[in-house]
Amino acid sequence: MGFSFFSLMIASTGLFFDPLNKAFGWSRTLLSSGASIATVLTAVLSPFFGVLIDRHGSRRIVLPGLLVTMASIAAFSLINGSAAQWFGLWSVFGFVAVSIKSTAWTAAVLKAFERSKGLALGLTLAGAAVAQAIVPPLTNWLIVTMGWRATFVWLAVGWGGLTFLLCFFCLFDRDHKRGGYAGVEGSQAIVDGLERHEALRDSALWRVGISNFVVMAMTMGLTIHLFPILTNAGVSRTNAAWLSSLAGLAGIAGKVITGYLLDRYKANWVGGLTLGAAALAFLLLINGIRSPSLIIVALLVNGYAAGTKTQITGFLTASYGGLRNFGVIYGVMAALMALASGVGPLLGGLSYDYLGGYDAFLALGAAGCLLGGFLMITLPAYPDWALRETDNTGARVPKTSDDKQSLGELEPKPEQG
Repeated sequence: MGFSFFSLMIASTGLFFDPLNKAFGWSRTLLSSGASIATVLTAVLSPFFGVLIDRHGSRRIVLPGLLVTMASIAAFSLINGSAAQWFGLWSVFGFVAVSIKSTAWTAAVLKAFERSKGLALGLTLAGAAVAQAIVPPLTNWLIVTMGWRATFVWLAVGWGGLTFLLCFFCLFDRDHKRGGYAGVEGSQAIVDGLERHEALRDSALWRVGISNFVVMAMTMGLTIHLFPILTNAGVSRTNAAWLSSLAGLAGIAGKVITGYLLDRYKANWVGGLTLGAAALAFLLLINGIRSPSLIIVALLVNGYAAGTKTQITGFLTASYGGLRNFGVIYGVMAALMALASGVGPLLGGLSYDYLGGYDAFLALGAAGCLLGGFLMITLPAYPDWALRETDNTGARVPKTSDDKQSLGELEPKPEQG
């Protein structure tokens, strides 16, 4: 529920394009650039909030963050046609919404679960897919019946208020130093993982980050512009809203199925094949290829794949970086996701305004998803944390299971007889 509220603005922004264009004459580039500004700010601030989460836990960051994010969304109802005000409102939203980004929810879940982490993470981050499924038809109905100004207020207070209540009563942090939940005594626990300077030099984390950035930019650009892409193809606003929610339902399935697969198979192959498959969605929406049936297939594929990006990134970050400094390491990954979320919509707007349509953007999206999938599939084996923690002799420490095997081959065998 918490992550769905963070995703609310992204899921609903496209539905405000036409009303705001009619009210103020704003272009698609200007309208989509607001979200880009917010995501750039979120990208800059994410690592710092990761440090705060490592030190204070998710609960102390999330609860006040929800309240100020509610206020920032409701403030969009005061838009008066000034582009500077539009940019300012998105800047405020980006500054406060970083407190309820995926970092907070991912850190809380990964520290609480020892088994089935992939499934637990999938269920938690399914909030984005829930938002994608419910928000478009809900937002369209609110705009038609109450107007776009009241819609911002209802989304902020209604969705945000319910989220705050659930988090106030249900969100607590696992205290690894005590081996239990914050405030509960328990046994001492060791938290494995890379130091910050080690993570900065780790090639696997760099590849996860690059793949994450490229695929996130393309898929978030498609998410923001999906509603106008459908209406430009001749789909009515009502049908476009329901088709957009179809992608959200596929995203929920993607979260759960991917979580199940991550716990049982190699995560790099699961992630690589899933993200690479998103290229099909972009190709099927290109003008001249798309048809009513192919549009539905494209939305299902994109919804399934798009719903797994944050989940796969969180799982791989924990696997390659460990939990010792997970907040700050994943904060950097979240910063890349936020930056990509700003670049993608802007590319879509530029494609429409200067090239006369979305075909160039869709072709670029297909190529980007294939590249991201390839980078995931070619990732190395996981580090061996147990051997890293116990070897204090100054001898060579294997970083992966492959290294461990090769080192074992070099060890002297006991003499026979």
